[in-house]
Amino acid sequence: MTEVLAGFTVAVTADRRRDELAALLERHGARVVLAPALRIVPLADDSRLRTATYALLDNPPDIVVANTGIGMRGWLEAAEGWGLGEALRNQLSSAYLVARGPKARGALRAAGLMEAWSPESESCAELLDHLVRQQNSGRNAGAHLPGSKNGLAGRRVAVQLHGEPQEEFCGALSAAGADVVEVPVYRWAPPTDPTPLQRLIDLITNRLVDAVTFTSAPAVISLLRAAGSDTDAVLAALKSDVLAGCVGPVTAAPLRKQGVPVLAPNRARLGALARALIEELPRRTRTLKVAGSELTLRGHAAVVDGQLRPLPPAQMAILRTLATQPGKVLPRSELLAALPRGADEHAVEMAVARLRAALGRSSFIQTVVKRGYRLRVE
Repeated sequence: MTEVLAGFTVAVTADRRRDELAALLERHGARVVLAPALRIVPLADDSRLRTATYALLDNPPDIVVANTGIGMRGWLEAAEGWGLGEALRNQLSSAYLVARGPKARGALRAAGLMEAWSPESESCAELLDHLVRQQNSGRNAGAHLPGSKNGLAGRRVAVQLHGEPQEEFCGALSAAGADVVEVPVYRWAPPTDPTPLQRLIDLITNRLVDAVTFTSAPAVISLLRAAGSDTDAVLAALKSDVLAGCVGPVTAAPLRKQGVPVLAPNRARLGALARALIEELPRRTRTLKVAGSELTLRGHAAVVDGQLRPLPPAQMAILRTLATQPGKVLPRSELLAALPRGADEHAVEMAVARLRAALGRSSFIQTVVKRGYRLRVE
């Protein structure tokens, strides 16, 4: 029995936990391309983090926004190193804690802290709406944080940043009257070696990967920025032949803004993303009855009567082109357009001959003299 993802190529753009996601996909037969779009860099000079921490210990926050798991863990670990760990945890436990997503929530709980609220969408917009609405309602936002008719006015809000300034979110809090303290723990940076990411951009534009996975919105932005003049070609591929898989709605937002259809699981987990791909990619295959056999086209392979037959890009391109108009005679010029630039009609003949051999069925592709080739569908 062919493994469910055998014949498919999936790109992983994550840096952290990339091996975990790759293993989940490879376990089901996928070929995985690793191409980190970003890396997380702890602040080389932690003076800003130390200054923010002391400011919050001297003047405790009413509300603390935990944006990311790695950020909260990094902050608490840094405080431990300065001998401030217990003092910081005490202040956080007295504040109204909101966790933007499950990773931040997990980091808080691992530190013995309990969040008061977490948005279902994991979005800063919902989080902001909750804080403003809670304060304007006159209801208690927490047992220790009474509501106020003046909204967030006078409330001290600590925001653990997620790798870059959050000008819009923090600006909205300030506009609502809050005293905002930004807590920078790390920053996003381009990958140390940009070669794999540039290679992935080529693979996407040439439709040589079946899916690309993203685990953060900054990774999406980084890939599109790295694409440069090829950005439109990348977006065109993601809107058609290459599936974009995102771990959750926040990650998917930059792609959806560009009109890219996105596969995102209901729960923002790596395992859920892998399961979504396992279910979706086989649905995108095409199965034909050809010369008495069942032929299924996968990403970089064909399945002939249940047997997987991997194919090089040129042969796969010829087969896909023939399968788009099954039974119709296609001229060599049309098949030539599917091959890399610089190929000639002789290259088409060679690709067809090699394709027949790779499929193990010379009868699949019929030569029509002086006209071209056709897939012998039933």
